[in-house]
Amino acid sequence: MPFTALGLVPALAQAAADLGFATPTPIQTEAIPAMLRGADLLATAQTGSGKTAAYVLPMLQRLQGGGGHTPRRVRALVLVPTRELAAQAGEVVRSLAQGLAERPKVAVAFGGVSINPQMMALRGGADVVVATPGRLLDLVEHNALRLSAVELLVLDEADRLLDLGFADELTRVLALLPARRQNLFFSATFPAEVQALAAGLLHEPQRIAIEAPIVADAVVLQRVIEVDPERRAGLLRQLIKDNGWERVLVFVATQYAAERVAAKLHHGDLYATSFHGGLSQGARQQTLDEFKDKRWDVVVTTDLAARGIDIAQLPVVVNYDLPRSAVDYVHRIGRTGRAGEGGLAISFVGADAEAHWRLIEKRQGLSLPRERIAGFEPTRAASAAALADPGTGGIKGKRPSKKDKLRAAAAAAAADRPVDPG
Repeated sequence: MPFTALGLVPALAQAAADLGFATPTPIQTEAIPAMLRGADLLATAQTGSGKTAAYVLPMLQRLQGGGGHTPRRVRALVLVPTRELAAQAGEVVRSLAQGLAERPKVAVAFGGVSINPQMMALRGGADVVVATPGRLLDLVEHNALRLSAVELLVLDEADRLLDLGFADELTRVLALLPARRQNLFFSATFPAEVQALAAGLLHEPQRIAIEAPIVADAVVLQRVIEVDPERRAGLLRQLIKDNGWERVLVFVATQYAAERVAAKLHHGDLYATSFHGGLSQGARQQTLDEFKDKRWDVVVTTDLAARGIDIAQLPVVVNYDLPRSAVDYVHRIGRTGRAGEGGLAISFVGADAEAHWRLIEKRQGLSLPRERIAGFEPTRAASAAALADPGTGGIKGKRPSKKDKLRAAAAAAAADRPVDPG
């Protein structure tokens, strides 16, 4: 099916093709016509599904014919949870708008860097703003922009927006928006707090659920290697050198672990560096750019890089530490095997993590053979008691915690608060 069959104008259909979308993905097939009709959306889509283009393409089409305003009004607002996702979404908007007769002005705003250049970029207004909630509010307080004319609101990675503690800031942003607007929620999961927020903001939304998990995609080969925790760094060095992997993204549990593991690999004659939220925005962006340019062999990261970062032709992802949740496992390995390219995802599992891994397998419908590498065979085995009654295995369960309930209450309060019609 061509993009024009979804209602897109030829210029945007061509822009999608230029960006690598030969045919619409499932989320694009369902979301684009609904958005063009003006419907609110509640969409579940995993990472790598093409969801950013799914809302950007119809958004750009709806903005056509509204130019000529001096200063420009913010007509479309995209809220995202991280700086990296803001930069990436902004780049997608600009790329897809290249061939339009009326090219919108796009502003990207996030914290961790000086606000002054972002204020300068907003002189004369902007048609589209992609931002993290905190920096957006800073710009409003500095009178750099107004939100009273927003026609279209997108919450991208809505679950992470609330999971990262943005509930209060979202409440303040929503109070600045006009009552009449189109609302679009895109989320990998819909926990209670997201459902409460959606119920209060969306009007008869069209629900879209793209259920096919990334782990079922045959282009991602998944392997599980048994190894004692203290020997993981040595095993990783050997695997990289023996297989000649040029770029490897390694996930660990903490910022400290990212620094420590990167240092161990660097001392083992690999060009390795860390990437996590404790670094400055400039350092993070530089690391990403250099990794994409193949100047680093290995980047060791936290779950900061599990979503919203697109690295073309990334061959290998390694779970040095297992993720906390089964959903995070999907997002982590979704960094490889993108756009039809082949990919490899390896998980290190020691005796202490066996029960945890079994629950990930259960929740993802997996049953992967355990491998052992000569010279790195584990010396310890998981206890029978842990395997017989693993509990949650450290994986966050589906039942909401006390913290989840508090966030849900905050989201519900935001939904019930009267909105200034602007």
